[in-house]
Amino acid sequence: MKKSLFFKFMICYILIAISMFTLLNTYGVSRLKHSLVEGKKTVLYNEAALISSEYMTSYYNGTMPIYNLSTQLKTIDTFLDARIWIVNKSGFITLDTRNSWIDSENININDFNDTFLDNTFIESDSIGEVIKEPVLSVVLPVSSDFSVKGYIVIHSALSTIKNDSIYFMNFINTCFLFFLILMLIVFTYIYYITVIPIRKITIATKEYTSGHYDYPLSLKTSDEYKDLSDSIVYMSSELSSLDDYQKKFVANISHDFRSPLTSIKGYAEAMIDGTIPIEMQEKYLNIILFESERLTKLTSNLLALNSFDNNGTILDITSFGINSVIKRTVESFEGVCTKKRISFNLVFSDKELYVDADMSKIQQVLYNLIDNAVKFSHYNSKIKISVNDRNEKILISIKDYGVGIPKESIKRIWERFYKTDASRGKDKKGTGLGLSIVKEIINAHNENINVISTQDVGTEFIFTLPKSAQN
Repeated sequence: MKKSLFFKFMICYILIAISMFTLLNTYGVSRLKHSLVEGKKTVLYNEAALISSEYMTSYYNGTMPIYNLSTQLKTIDTFLDARIWIVNKSGFITLDTRNSWIDSENININDFNDTFLDNTFIESDSIGEVIKEPVLSVVLPVSSDFSVKGYIVIHSALSTIKNDSIYFMNFINTCFLFFLILMLIVFTYIYYITVIPIRKITIATKEYTSGHYDYPLSLKTSDEYKDLSDSIVYMSSELSSLDDYQKKFVANISHDFRSPLTSIKGYAEAMIDGTIPIEMQEKYLNIILFESERLTKLTSNLLALNSFDNNGTILDITSFGINSVIKRTVESFEGVCTKKRISFNLVFSDKELYVDADMSKIQQVLYNLIDNAVKFSHYNSKIKISVNDRNEKILISIKDYGVGIPKESIKRIWERFYKTDASRGKDKKGTGLGLSIVKEIINAHNENINVISTQDVGTEFIFTLPKSAQN
């Protein structure tokens, strides 16, 4: 059975309350009673010492009659609520503040307890027939001329100490009750600042899991729960973007595959059923070949991007001359450049410049960037490729003087499948993946790539590679 945090909070609260109450009213009562008894012993002993010094010398010298001594001790009795005995050295009680009829020859303490006068503090349930209740007794010998003349015995009823302990425990329990109320308020506050945010976060997480990425989650705090909620909101926005990307991905793939497949299927069926005569088949076979190449390029690009997404790309870093790689890549565009009368202007700061990189991946970067430059260049134009040595980096620039990129599209050109409106009419074979692959490869090398473009003026891509020690 699932138990909520509220239930656990209440169990903890009840256990703490019961434990504290039990502890206070068992061990606490015992310690309090012990402390009261020890305190009472000290008070009675000090009072006995005071009586000895103030009255007993005069009494034993015969200068203070027993009547006057009795009057003084009864006053102290009333003040202390303690029974006072004057006992002679033989053990007979000569004065009792609670029984004026006692004669010195009537009661001898030794008859009840022959060790009574040998102790300083005695706790007893009763003392013979004289005291029939539990008492705390203090015995103080009175000496004169190096001999014991008698004893001062002060009795305090233990019931008084018990009543005092009950009074104090009632006071402590009352304070504990207020403490429990305060603790309940604290537990409620802790519940509010912990469970309520968790509950809101849980509800929001379930909504995001169900695809409701716009569900509002806002906590009016500035603690770790706020950080957690902000992280979850950020995660939901990323999931929403990913969901949108997946939908666009499927739509783009469907569109980019459907168009060439439709053409291939249509022309193939037309040749089979004789709609296209034999003398015209070569033309349409070239179209089928063109569309097949388009599908092959799209598939290869998707596989390349998938390898980057899964961190499966292992770079084969070697030292090679970037100038020769650029020259070979440019030569592969000779056919299309001849048709559009496009010329290349290669500018190298040194005859040989070496870089440390994955040569095949950099060839792909160069191919994609040059391919873009050729596609969007006007007839009878130039493409400038320059390589410069900049401290520990080699700076490579590919610049065309074509249609350029609209300002609002520059930040999006690295997105997969993205094509500017201006490119859709020119780039019939493009997949919108070329620049995404370029970005991923340069990032894998921990290098940077930037673009500078002005519409109807041209575009320049600039990226860096680490300089080789061979330079």
